[in-house]
Amino acid sequence: MLATRLPLLLTVFLMQALAEKPLQPLLDFVGPDAAQKWQAVNDGVMGGVSEGRFKITADKTMEFSGRLSLENNGGFASVRTKLTNFDIHGGDTLVVRVKGDGREYVLNIYTKSRRMAFSYRAPLPTTRDEWTEVSVPLDEFIPTSFGNRVEGMGPVEPDQINSLGFMLSDKKPGPFKLEVAWMKITR
Repeated sequence: MLATRLPLLLTVFLMQALAEKPLQPLLDFVGPDAAQKWQAVNDGVMGGVSEGRFKITADKTMEFSGRLSLENNGGFASVRTKLTNFDIHGGDTLVVRVKGDGREYVLNIYTKSRRMAFSYRAPLPTTRDEWTEVSVPLDEFIPTSFGNRVEGMGPVEPDQINSLGFMLSDKKPGPFKLEVAWMKITR
């Protein structure tokens, strides 16, 4: 009986293997200069007093933490890569492995746009103290400026991407912590 089912089982296994798209590395925190590729940008640029910082941990993850404040019209903390060229193409999906504190963060894509405070955003939900993987297709990122949707902008143009980042702007003052293991893409 097994001999007659073996070709069927092999076919099913092969179809599943071909259907699964391999993840290709985009960002990790393994190299000795991993921290040099990142910068914190907080609401102090607008007079706010939120504190956001990052560090590379002994486990080779990035820890983004601090305290969100709504004082002085503040309300965001972020970390982003310095200007970089990424191997991202139309139709790609960004996959990020994170461990959070239960708050909803934002995954940001920055482009060469001349618009002020412009980025493409996607929600990044977290579960307290649990590693999760969040997948966001490139065409699901929303164009924003100062946190508001920008109408009339098309989808992200992959060749215009020059920075990626994480932000907290959930209007809930207090401490926060997000740990990022890596970011990968599927084609």
